[in-house]
Amino acid sequence: MPPEWAEHQRTFMEWPVKEAGWPEPFEHILPAFAAIVKAIARFEPVTVLANPHLSEEAAGFCGPEIEIIPIEHNDSWMRDNGPTFLVNKEGKLAGVNWIFNAWGGKYPSQLDNLVAPRLLELLRIPCFNAPLVMEGGSFHVDGEGTLLTTEECLLNPNRNPGLQRAEIEAYLKAYLNVAKIIWLKRGWRGDDTDGHIDNVACFAAPGVALVQVCSDRRDPNYEISRENLEILRKATDAKGRRLRIIEIEQPPAAYYADQRLTLSYLNFYFVNSGIIMPVFGNPQTDRAACSILRETFPDRKIITVDGLIIARGGGNVHCLTQQMPANKSEK
Repeated sequence: MPPEWAEHQRTFMEWPVKEAGWPEPFEHILPAFAAIVKAIARFEPVTVLANPHLSEEAAGFCGPEIEIIPIEHNDSWMRDNGPTFLVNKEGKLAGVNWIFNAWGGKYPSQLDNLVAPRLLELLRIPCFNAPLVMEGGSFHVDGEGTLLTTEECLLNPNRNPGLQRAEIEAYLKAYLNVAKIIWLKRGWRGDDTDGHIDNVACFAAPGVALVQVCSDRRDPNYEISRENLEILRKATDAKGRRLRIIEIEQPPAAYYADQRLTLSYLNFYFVNSGIIMPVFGNPQTDRAACSILRETFPDRKIITVDGLIIARGGGNVHCLTQQMPANKSEK
């Protein structure tokens, strides 16, 4: 599996479905989603999967330059229900079709579980059916054999109750061609996905990890972030390197319907020559996080989008997107 910062052929997203439980007023979600689509389209082609009866609506919001294809889905989190794209030594593409059960059976997922094979069939890309319940937001790779994940998610009994840690590791190594797995224990408190890594930490480059931290000792996330830092500081990657850690302070807590939202600046998305980054309306932490990303990725243009309204639905920019790597064999 290539790292997310490798060249993309295009980005896939899924048009929002009101029945998925998006917060009211639902009409506010659609322009916010379309704004993310258009931000990505400044850098690379975007294809939006839409339920057939919503294709015209999606096209109206996204504009004529965005490709709309009719593929049914329950929800809009393409990172989790879409295929994980692979590239072989010859540069040819394939995709992994994980089993998707809506984060441990929390929501309907019959249509979502068919998105990956239907899309790969449409693209005429080989499909590997993995016998593992898995979501794309639950892991990150560095492109050099290292995978980062959390025990809270991958070892959760609501995912693969019959599998031990060693068996899950074996599947990850076989399907993603990784050699070393770094396990953090937990994701953020209250994360509906059961601790997805894409809110907690990610690779910025081989040997470099971005980590969101909490400096407020009164916040439940404080102990989680200290624990994550301790693990990462002791870890080595597949090449035997100690990781260089770059810390980003979390945004202040925000709530919707009496529930704390899972807010993360690390739920950004790499695009060709850029980064699409969610911000949450706090000038101090928004500016600080943006500054760190600019310093970390000096050759990329940082584009910010409103992440607060999307977070009310349970995810953010990274959760909404799935990159299709460039097909080097066609060049």
